[in-house]
Amino acid sequence: MGKPVVGEVVVLHFPQTNLDTGKRRPALVVADLVGADLILCQITSQARSDGYSVALAPADFERGRLVVDSFVRPNRLFTVEASVVLYTAGKVKGSKLLEVKAKIRQLFA
Repeated sequence: MGKPVVGEVVVLHFPQTNLDTGKRRPALVVADLVGADLILCQITSQARSDGYSVALAPADFERGRLVVDSFVRPNRLFTVEASVVLYTAGKVKGSKLLEVKAKIRQLFA
């Protein structure tokens, strides 16, 4: 498998905030850094009322899918080496990626 690209939904052992290894979870690739690193954004099936979450439904994918409707959490960003990605579950449409990136920009405004 090659390095995932921006807009792909990947699955990995999601790191917990206390640095314990977590369960397999999906994440959205929001930036491809020089070298082997990627910036990812957490995806959860749990609705959040934090003002940041972006709904992710089957219609938001140009290929692939997630098993359940989910939410991208732009306030949960992290950097990983591409080698920790287990597989790619799909790729979101450009319009959904732009929506997520707009929420990320709001965090730093």
